[in-house]
Amino acid sequence: MATDDSHLTEHTTAREELLKGHFLHVVRETVRLPDGGSATREYVLHPGAVAVVPLLDDGRIVLERQYRHPTRQVMIEIPAGKLDAGEGPLVCGQRELLEETGYVAREWAYAFTMYPTVAYSDEAIQIWFARGLEHRGARLDQGEFLEVIAATPEEFLRWCQEGQVVDSKTLAAAVWIQNVLAGTWKLDWQAPPSQA
Repeated sequence: MATDDSHLTEHTTAREELLKGHFLHVVRETVRLPDGGSATREYVLHPGAVAVVPLLDDGRIVLERQYRHPTRQVMIEIPAGKLDAGEGPLVCGQRELLEETGYVAREWAYAFTMYPTVAYSDEAIQIWFARGLEHRGARLDQGEFLEVIAATPEEFLRWCQEGQVVDSKTLAAAVWIQNVLAGTWKLDWQAPPSQA
């Protein structure tokens, strides 16, 4: 759908840095509005991330249970992590899958990109599917604690419906999982270069 969005687009006229921490980078921009007025926008800059839907040969989905401090809860999530500088999305997905779950995959398929918090961050998360899994042992980062679990698609979708899964990337992936497994949506599987 090609449209002219000039009547909706804002243009940045100034930027100031509010916070540059170890993880968060927050800026405030002054923008010119479509009607010529001005406003300020504060948001988090993010390098981007990759999340993976790992499918075991028996049909189960590999998931994680991880404590997320801002929510004060343990969340059920698909494996994910932020892009390192200069890192490609597939390489990031391979790295995160191995580090967090201990699995490598023979085949990968890009599904979609999502923006989980468009009102206050430019973060984009690419969602990939992985299959043909081989377990080689997790390599968690220092200070990272999580539990790897597996669920049938039916269990996973029930957890989503019942509110046990509340993480946005995982809920968005659930739509794809349901449609891919039903054969409604197709994925373009590829065998990436081997992973050491």
